[in-house]
Amino acid sequence: MDNFVVSARKYRPLGFDEVVGQEHITTTLKNAIDNNKLAQALLFCGPRGVGKTTCARIVARLINGFEEKAEVNSLNIFELDAASNNSVEDIRSLIDQVRYPPQFGKFKVYIIDEVHMLSNAAFNAFLKTLEEPPPYAIFILATTEKHKVIPTILSRCQIFDFNRIQVSDIAKQLKKIADREGIQAEEEALHLIAQKADGALRDGLSIFDLMVTFSSSNKVTFSDVLNNLHILDYDYYFKMVDGLLAENTSGPLLLLDEILRKGFDGQNFITGLGEHLRNLLVSQDARTVNLMEVPDNIKQKYLTQAQAASPSLLLSWLNIASTCDINYKASRNQRLLVELALMKMAYVNSALKVNSNSSSEAGLKKKLN
Repeated sequence: MDNFVVSARKYRPLGFDEVVGQEHITTTLKNAIDNNKLAQALLFCGPRGVGKTTCARIVARLINGFEEKAEVNSLNIFELDAASNNSVEDIRSLIDQVRYPPQFGKFKVYIIDEVHMLSNAAFNAFLKTLEEPPPYAIFILATTEKHKVIPTILSRCQIFDFNRIQVSDIAKQLKKIADREGIQAEEEALHLIAQKADGALRDGLSIFDLMVTFSSSNKVTFSDVLNNLHILDYDYYFKMVDGLLAENTSGPLLLLDEILRKGFDGQNFITGLGEHLRNLLVSQDARTVNLMEVPDNIKQKYLTQAQAASPSLLLSWLNIASTCDINYKASRNQRLLVELALMKMAYVNSALKVNSNSSSEAGLKKKLN
């Protein structure tokens, strides 16, 4: 049996053109290399799984003119995990290696992951070398927490801020990989995986591998993703809002009971409902429709439902959902808290009408007096 290689490794980008969602970074690095203006100390910052280490390896290969997957890469690239090698001795050992020029190529590249984990003493020992490295040494520091890197290190580096990858970009990349692997994947399923990845392509690829392994028919379906990732279907939120618009508490309360009996957490539900209401609100203006990160067929459902609710009603509902979310952890009866929020939402429209009528009557009396 062949050894299985996870998608995150199998499809790791080998060139800047393959890096997803970081065009502002890859364009700058490519131009710097082409024009021989690459700084000797670079700091790559950003969330996990967005391509920091990948870009560092690509830089190391390109500046040395190595072919893709060349075996001599390992002789020019030194990777250090600062999370487990964070002492002064570890940095001194690295500094000793820097003194020797490369055996192959022009540059030795030192990639230090999670650099914020270095101790203050290690940072201080590293300062002089980072400020005045030999001409053949390039340092690429990577971190998920830039604020923990001491200012003296930041001042010596050219800083590149990596973005969270957009849901649409992750979904497109997953689609490409599914096509290459001959896997039938529903668009809604890939979009849901991309949402669950929360901006990290590596997480998205890991979830994708999990879904492929789960399926015995080489298919990735929306229902399988919902069940495996324990995510509430969009339909629950559409049904919930329909019940609230009908000003009927029975329907929403029974639907909540069904959701809780399926093992879903009350806070996850109220958070998801808040996101649903936010999507309905942005659906009411053609300029903000694209702010929704949902598949096209789901987007059409939002556009239809948004026509039945006024902006003031949606804002009132959002306020109630937000208050419920904030108070959820401190509540002793969390189910009742969510039920109370739903009952308030069901009668908000009536309350708004009463207030409007009261204001009109008060204004009329004032005029008559």
